[in-house]
Amino acid sequence: MSAASPSRAEAASPEASPTETEKVAARPGADGWLFKSWDNEAVLFNTASGDTHYLRPLTLALYETCRDHPGYTVSELTTALAARLGVAESASFREATEDTLHRLHEIGLLEPA
Repeated sequence: MSAASPSRAEAASPEASPTETEKVAARPGADGWLFKSWDNEAVLFNTASGDTHYLRPLTLALYETCRDHPGYTVSELTTALAARLGVAESASFREATEDTLHRLHEIGLLEPA
């Protein structure tokens, strides 16, 4: 199980991660995934691979933002996530958002919109 969030070493995808202008969405229903959340954290279990992933608060909030706003670009997701969390949209926040999107994409929870 991932300790802080899905790692880049887990389930590498042959597809490239979304770029700044590509639109992304959470996979509808996330078929094959079992999901359990507590407050602002969650654990996901992939029934096909047997992998378990811990979603820390930022990762869960970003996944939920992707689910709630399918078709947003990476830039739009970053802005929406900053507003949701009540934080400034700094360069380091944008970088953390992009890294987290990459990780969610790698484990199969995001797809192009």
